[in-house]
Amino acid sequence: MPEKSETWVLDTSALFCLKENEPGAGVVDRLLRDAGPKGRVYISFMSMMEYFYILQQEQGEIAARRGFLELKQLPLQVVESDEALALTAARIKSTTKLSVADAWIAATAEHLKASLVHKDPEFESLARQITLQQLPYKK
Repeated sequence: MPEKSETWVLDTSALFCLKENEPGAGVVDRLLRDAGPKGRVYISFMSMMEYFYILQQEQGEIAARRGFLELKQLPLQVVESDEALALTAARIKSTTKLSVADAWIAATAEHLKASLVHKDPEFESLARQITLQQLPYKK
């Protein structure tokens, strides 16, 4: 695992990895436990939306609201949109096959010079632009 002083951005897939206790959940858990003075953990505003809508689609609105409240209790800092981030996301979207949501999430990692923690092979196209911390992919 990289240095403790690293800055991290959790992709939505990393949030679900933790919630579902999938392989790699221990990595995400350690990052969150070390989030205090030893490091910083962020998520994009877009991950908040993705997390909620996926839970709502799969488990219903009550579970989505509960999951959203649980997410807000984690030691995460939410990065909201601004013009610089929007332009970075637009550049990433225009040069890759990433979804709009993933472009925002990747832009957040690039903007913060952070490592992107993910389970999404689509991010591999950005390996030269941002540092990627890959969690085990689902088989």
